[in-house]
Amino acid sequence: MTIYLDGKLVPESEARVSVFDHGLLYGDGVFEGIRSYNGRVFLLREHIARLYRSAQAIGLVIPMSQEEMCRAVITTCAANDCRNGYIRLVVTRGVGNLGLNPYQCPKAGVFIIAATIQLYPPEFYEKGLKIITVGTVRNHPEAVNPNIKSLNYLNNIMAKIEAVNSGVQEAVMLNHLGYVAEATGDNIFVVRGRALLTPPSWCGCLIGITRNAVMKIAADNGFEVRESVLTRYDLYTADEVFLTGTAAELVPVVEIDKRAIGSGVPGPATRQLMRLFHACTQQPENGDKIV
Repeated sequence: MTIYLDGKLVPESEARVSVFDHGLLYGDGVFEGIRSYNGRVFLLREHIARLYRSAQAIGLVIPMSQEEMCRAVITTCAANDCRNGYIRLVVTRGVGNLGLNPYQCPKAGVFIIAATIQLYPPEFYEKGLKIITVGTVRNHPEAVNPNIKSLNYLNNIMAKIEAVNSGVQEAVMLNHLGYVAEATGDNIFVVRGRALLTPPSWCGCLIGITRNAVMKIAADNGFEVRESVLTRYDLYTADEVFLTGTAAELVPVVEIDKRAIGSGVPGPATRQLMRLFHACTQQPENGDKIV
C-alpha cells in the first residue's frame, strides 16, 4: 500500500507520524471518510469542502488549496488502484510540544489512505440491524460541535462500547435535551408512509454527505423529506428506520431497544432508497475520475 504523507507518496512501512503530533497527543485535527466507486471518487468536492469547514471551525490552517487536496486524493487512489474502496483523509494540527497550545505547531500534517472498509457484514443489509439507545450523551454543540468532523471521537467510541457490550453493532445517541441525535458513526432516518424524517443539525448530528445525497434522492422520487426533532417514541413507532454514512452507505434498522420496527424486516421505502443510492454512486457526474 502507498500512503500520501505531507506531499509525497511513500510505502506504508515509511508512513510515520511523530509522537509529538497534536493529532495523536490531543485528537487535534479533522478528517474525512470518502468512497470510490467504479473508478470515480464519489462526491469528492463535497467531502473536501466539509473538511475545510471543519478545519476553519477549529482554527486549523490546511497547507494546500481545496483543488490541490482533491488532486492528492485522486493521486493516492490511482497509486493504490483504489477503484472501489474507502479513502481516509486526515489533517492533524502537526508536530508541537507537550502543551495544549495549538500555536506551537508550525504546520499541519496531511495523510491519505486509500484502501477498503466493511463496516457491517452483508447480512445486515439484507436482514437489518438491531440497535439500542445508550446513556452516553452526544457532545453539546457548544462543547465539541458534532458538525466538526474532528479526530476526537471519544464521545462516539464510548457509545460504541455500550452497544458492543450489549451485543449489538450500533447505538442511537441522544442529545443533552433527550432528542435523537445520530448513531455512533451514522445519521439516522425515520420513514412514515412517504415522509422521510431526520434530525436537524442543532440536535447534535453531523450533516452527512450520504445523508444529504439520500435526502435529495428521496425528494426526487416522491418522498416528503424534512428535518424534524425526533424522540425515542418516534423511532419505536416508525414504519421504517435506517442509517446512512459513507462507510455504511444505507443500512436498515429492524429493532431498537427490543422493539421491532414496523414489520421487523427491512421495509419497501428503505429497499427502494438503497437501490436508488447505489445507482447514484455509479453516475459519472457524481464523482471525480481516478486517472
